[in-house]
Amino acid sequence: MNKQLYLLPLLFILFSCGQDFSDEKLSIFKYNEVAGINSLDPAFAKDQASIWACSQLFNGLVQLNDSLLVKPSIAKSWQVDDNGSRYTFTLRDDVLFHENKLFTNINQRRVSAYDFEYSFARLIDPKLASPGAWVMSNVKTFKAINDSIFLMELHKPFPPFLGLLSMPYCSVVPQEIIDQDVFDEHPVGTGPFRFQYWKQNVKLVYRKNSDYFEKGLPYLDAIAITFIKDKQTAFLEFLKGNLDFISGIDASYKDEVLDKEGRLQEKYNDKIKFYSLPYLNTEYLGFLMDSSNMSLSNQLKIRKAINYGFDRNKMIRFLRNNVGTPATKGFIPEGLPSFTETLNGYDYDPELARKLIQDCQLEQDHNIVLSTTSSYLDICEFIQNQLGQLGLNIEVSINPPSTHRQMVATSKLDFFRGSWIADYGDGENYLALFYSKNHSPNGPNYTHFSSKKYDLLYEKSLLEKSIIERHALYNEMDQIIIDNAAIVPLYYDRVLRFVQNDIVGFQGNAMNMLNLKSVSRTSQMIPK
Repeated sequence: MNKQLYLLPLLFILFSCGQDFSDEKLSIFKYNEVAGINSLDPAFAKDQASIWACSQLFNGLVQLNDSLLVKPSIAKSWQVDDNGSRYTFTLRDDVLFHENKLFTNINQRRVSAYDFEYSFARLIDPKLASPGAWVMSNVKTFKAINDSIFLMELHKPFPPFLGLLSMPYCSVVPQEIIDQDVFDEHPVGTGPFRFQYWKQNVKLVYRKNSDYFEKGLPYLDAIAITFIKDKQTAFLEFLKGNLDFISGIDASYKDEVLDKEGRLQEKYNDKIKFYSLPYLNTEYLGFLMDSSNMSLSNQLKIRKAINYGFDRNKMIRFLRNNVGTPATKGFIPEGLPSFTETLNGYDYDPELARKLIQDCQLEQDHNIVLSTTSSYLDICEFIQNQLGQLGLNIEVSINPPSTHRQMVATSKLDFFRGSWIADYGDGENYLALFYSKNHSPNGPNYTHFSSKKYDLLYEKSLLEKSIIERHALYNEMDQIIIDNAAIVPLYYDRVLRFVQNDIVGFQGNAMNMLNLKSVSRTSQMIPK
């Protein structure tokens, strides 16, 4: 079915390519998606572009607020049994799917618990091959008790489970539309905006959902997404006012926009708003810590020397314009409630690093190979240079990104650059990388770190109901990782957002989500 059959003639004119919206009465939020969008099916929302696009169209049982706390969405409340493995959700009775003529005898239909039963069954169906099926791997059963009650039972307790359910993968979708095989072309959800028009790699348009269940929202009349592939061109369009929002900053214009301290250049202060906030991404160097690693990097003193032997503050300031926080604590990044400043991490201490290297009595022809990709070559060469001055020879090897990921996942690299972006807002997502039962290639433990004490603490944390006590266990585990120097934390990343001055209510969180339901313009009259 042709998407344009759904397009109202008026909006086709308004949203046609090259149209200037500045004089229109409609309040339209415009942003660009460099990476493109392959699908608007939430079951395939695996990258940031798709997650942002799907988040405007769909809802799940729960949602995250700006502090990454789980809040009600379609489920107005829930109960968890004493064992922590049985969840009972009570649904709202005023949530409607977006209008669509394919609903039988009606244009809209109320969401029920049976829709979630269908949506989750679809998510894990091997025929669909959703990349989000893993979210349900610990779910033993799920079923609708009636229209309003939805039950889920886990194989074993998992405290971050509600956070998993906030992911777009777990959105509710209507079976009638999917059965008609038109969902890819005209997705139907419950979100604050509804699908209007999509021309691949040109423009995607959403309109306001006037029947949205969070009363009074959204404020915007529409969202228009363009697909300019060149980042510098997109930023120029933003500066001209043709886009309302840009996320991140490209090296091609980094120094033009930010000073060396990571602040907005003075000439832009009165023109645009700049937001910088923690991002749940830890950049690090990892060591392979099993018997197959025959290099010097398998020695604890060498691993500690590398951690002490370079200046993270200088690295961040001169190579990243202070975009990021030097990772002098643990693996869990800023932005998570379980991050703590009390962890004993690694500060720059060249004399201690030199002593640790000398204690190892290295041969003159010693060499350690650090594998990376071209995007991080400058950082790796900076570390190489500083460690070389201390007597530790590092050879930097560059791999294509896909090859590098594959070699890390299959334990082919003794010393490698890595990064970990959270899938959900809980410290467990980071600590699972060092649980011995998660050794790659069967899990994300790429370092093959093993510790009986660590494993016991990890398993204990999964049974702990108290958030405070669980975070204390997380901190203890993080300290074990650092004490064993299983990794070299480089920096905790930050989200950079540039927004036009007339945009208000624009918020963000450490997962870099895009929530536009509360956004408006200063010219709008917002109901109180």
